[in-house]
Formats: sequence, C-alpha cells, structure tokens
Amino acid sequence: MIGLQLYTLRSEIPNGLSDVIAKVAKTGYTSVEVFGYADGKFFGKSPEEFLLILKDNNLKTPSGHYMMNDFLTKGDTDQLKRTVEDAAKMGHDFFVIPYLTENMRSSLDDYKNLAEKINFAATEVKNAGMRLAYHNHDFEFKDWGGGNTGMDIFLKNTDPDNVNFEMDMYWTTKAGKDPIALIKANPGRFKMWHVKDMANSAEREFTEVGSGVIDYKEIFKHKKESGMEYFFVEQDQVKIPVYESIAKSYNYIKSNLVL
Repeated sequence: MIGLQLYTLRSEIPNGLSDVIAKVAKTGYTSVEVFGYADGKFFGKSPEEFLLILKDNNLKTPSGHYMMNDFLTKGDTDQLKRTVEDAAKMGHDFFVIPYLTENMRSSLDDYKNLAEKINFAATEVKNAGMRLAYHNHDFEFKDWGGGNTGMDIFLKNTDPDNVNFEMDMYWTTKAGKDPIALIKANPGRFKMWHVKDMANSAEREFTEVGSGVIDYKEIFKHKKESGMEYFFVEQDQVKIPVYESIAKSYNYIKSNLVL
C-alpha cells in the first residue's frame, strides 16, 4: 500500500477536493494521510462527506494529522475529545500529532510536560479505537546540552504501549541523524514513515523519492525492525508540477522499494 500525505497537494485542494482525490487515485496511490481538520470539518466537508469521497475513489485513510495546540498548551480536553471523536469517524488506525509550534518547545522541561499530555491523549485515542503517533521535524533533535534532545524525552517518557512515532525521513536526516540507527535504538516504535527525499545540493531542498541522497533501499530493509505498518509520500515543496512530482515518487517506490 503506497500512501500519500495530502499536505503535498494543499495548494490544489481549494480548487476542488474531489478532483484532487481522483487524481491521487489515478496516479496509483491506494491510501492517503489526511490533514486540514478544523472546526469539525476537513476543507468544508464533514468527516462522513470526506470519507465518502475517499471511498468513491477506492482510497483508504489509515492515518490523519491533527493539530492539538489548545490541548497541548492549555490542557483543553474538550478540544482533544472533539477531535478524537471526529478522527474516529474517518476510520483511521492512527491519530497523529504533527507539529509543535515554537512557543511549545523552548526547553527540555517543555518536552517533559508535553510527553505527559501525549500520554494522556494516547489513552483517549485508544478508547476511540485508534493509536496515537507523533510526527517529527528536525527541531526535536536539538541538543539542549549533554546530548539531550526533545526526541529523547518523547521516546523515554511516553508509554511504548500507547505512543507510537511517525518518522519523517527527510527531517530526521536534515537534523544530522541516521534513521536506521534511530530505528535500531527504538525497535517497534516507528509504526509509520514519511518518505521524502533530500536534494544533493547546498540547500538540501525537498525532492522526489529516488532523486536525492537518502538511501531508501537500505532504510526499507529495516521496516520490520521499525514496526512500520504504513508509509506516506510527502513533499513539502516541489519544483516541478505537483502531480508530476507525486507520480515520480510513486513510480520509484513501486519499482524499487515495494517489489
């Protein structure tokens, strides 16, 4: 199952969600990771309406990204419960916390407090029939002294039975970390991956899978050790037409990584 994080197509979605979903399916993708939830809807569609569009195109949605700022900063459990309830309507396996705004992460103590909230959220998510995952960028790997990082805190201070991780291969690599070493040190915890490549340039910009410096053939050898159940192509920025971009990544993965 080759998945796509719909954030890649965020600029196209306002022009017609149904058309975007149809083009994703036509490219060959069989699953999508959703984003864009706000005020009970996705791009103006209720969870039921959005799910119907996906089903009409034979796409599954095993995972969704849900910003939880009010819960993470203010302890707003009402936001948590509403969001989890709507996410469950989508039929996800995973409920993902995708990002921490800068004001949330100014110290290791911040990460410790966040880990407690993530543990709490994971119980709510589990009760709704899903599993929680946290998606990293590069800032979680900042060295706060003595080699201590926010990612270390999250991995050590969250319940391994309830809290999983979605490793973003690009951001992990950009932070100077080796994804395979991280998998080996934490077997079974990286249940999902974001598969995006890094250009061989001074800017190290995003590029299509198979076009850059990240050795995905080697990384995919460790999918069992990682516990990986799903992976999603994502490209934050593109330099070629976006549908051409997602097709290029899809074709490389299908030909080289999921034989």
